[in-house]
Amino acid sequence: MIDRFDTMRLFVRVLERGSFTKAAADLNIPRSTASEAIQRLERDLGSRLLERTTRHIAPTPDGAAYYQRCVSILADLEEAEGALRGHEPSGTLRIDAPGTLTRVFLLPHLSAFLSKYPNITLQLGQTERLVDLVREGVDCVIRAGNPEDSSMIRRNLTSIPEITCASPDYIAQHGNPISVDDLEGHKMVGFLSSRSGSTMPLEFKVGKRFEEVPLPATVVANDADTVHHLAREGFGLVQAPRYRFLEDIKAGRLVEVLPKAPPPPISLAAYYPQNRQLSPRVRVFLDWVTSVFDKAVL
Repeated sequence: MIDRFDTMRLFVRVLERGSFTKAAADLNIPRSTASEAIQRLERDLGSRLLERTTRHIAPTPDGAAYYQRCVSILADLEEAEGALRGHEPSGTLRIDAPGTLTRVFLLPHLSAFLSKYPNITLQLGQTERLVDLVREGVDCVIRAGNPEDSSMIRRNLTSIPEITCASPDYIAQHGNPISVDDLEGHKMVGFLSSRSGSTMPLEFKVGKRFEEVPLPATVVANDADTVHHLAREGFGLVQAPRYRFLEDIKAGRLVEVLPKAPPPPISLAAYYPQNRQLSPRVRVFLDWVTSVFDKAVL
């Protein structure tokens, strides 16, 4: 039998994950145990907390109110327990960040973070899309640009310079443009925006402003790594953060194009849910990742 605090954690997880099976897996208990614990909780409280169907789990009005109290109580409990342990954050920390960014900036410093906080277990997801933090059980995401989601709190990390590149074979075939006016007859590798569903144009700084240049694209993809690979294969011009291209430029697989007319820089930020108190493990991660980018050479 699990205790009341563990039952509260389970209840919160069931609602956030929308599934008894996923919540039970997160907490390393059998699904049957999870189901029995929630039924016992409802009996003890004398109120139905969840609406259950074969495909969906949603809170009743009482369940929604109880969820908010549980989130607050559990955050206070974690804070109190951390104080007794000498303020040592602990538990599983679920982070999601783009794969290349993780490998370039976070992994080289990760051992220092985990050495400082040995009671934290880090679970890394690596996607470009803006995940549903609560539904997917993620504590914090790192994203470039400006996601349109008012349900999250944002912490700015840095501004990342972007550049334009192409392969040497592409340059040999189509020429190396000296100015934006020379782009007529050129092609780009199309990046399909997950938000708009349309291919994003290239952007260049012309004077004091940025101009969009919608070049034709023979190939369009919605994955940044695929777009990068297509550029190496000579399918056209591509724009992305400088750090993504550095190794290929050093190795001669890509060449920077129009360095005096760069694309606008993009903002990088960490996001976490606003409907809960910030846990100690998320707080120390945010402080650490902020310091990583403060010192990073971009």
